[in-house]
Amino acid sequence: MRHVQRLALLAGSFGATLIVGCSQNKPAAPAANAPSPAVPAAPAAPAPAPAAATPAAPTTPAAPAAAPTPAPTASKSEVVFDPMNPPAGWVNCHRNHCHKIGGGVGSYQQVMQEMGATRMADQPAAPPMPAAPADVAAPPSDAVRTPSGLASKVLTPGGGGAHPGPTSMVTVHYTGWTTDGKAFDSSVSRGRPATFPLNRVIAGWTEGVQLMTVGEERRFWIPENLAYQGRPGKPQGMLVFDVELISIQ
Repeated sequence: MRHVQRLALLAGSFGATLIVGCSQNKPAAPAANAPSPAVPAAPAAPAPAPAAATPAAPTTPAAPAAAPTPAPTASKSEVVFDPMNPPAGWVNCHRNHCHKIGGGVGSYQQVMQEMGATRMADQPAAPPMPAAPADVAAPPSDAVRTPSGLASKVLTPGGGGAHPGPTSMVTVHYTGWTTDGKAFDSSVSRGRPATFPLNRVIAGWTEGVQLMTVGEERRFWIPENLAYQGRPGKPQGMLVFDVELISIQ
């Protein structure tokens, strides 16, 4: 009896130990929703790649507008200023200026602007000035003097008739010298007579030309007080002029 009890105790002790051993070695039952270890869980599907943006169709550049064809420009005839042939209203162009009919002067540039000239004509070389007379230094004894001190001598008699007045418009040929024989101005050299009113010139001219008739040529010795009176840039001292009166207007 005692032997049986001992066996039962031993058996119970062994059984308990086995059970505990089995509990330690037996795998735990899988959770209800756990995946089976024999089948690997399917990998999560990758998130879909964002749809690539469809590139916009390239815009075909518009063809450039054709440049307008310029209208043909009407050709203009060139206007040329020739000092040897002044335009209407001007006379006696020399030394870069012209004299205006009726009084006043204008530079070549002013005359060109007034006439709408685009260029100035090539001027030929000026012919030489007339040679100074032998009596250029002082009036000869046969010269006629006026109370003002003006001296003159007739070289070629005129046709008689009327004399110009103090405001008359006259046309003349002339040459002027200083008393050392230097010519400083000459319409003869330019090849064109000069036209001007007698009240717009030096006092010696205003007085002296009134002594003349058309066709006459006369030499004048004009003292400085009747000439340019020492003004800078003008011929100095007594001046000598040969003047031919061509017409009175």
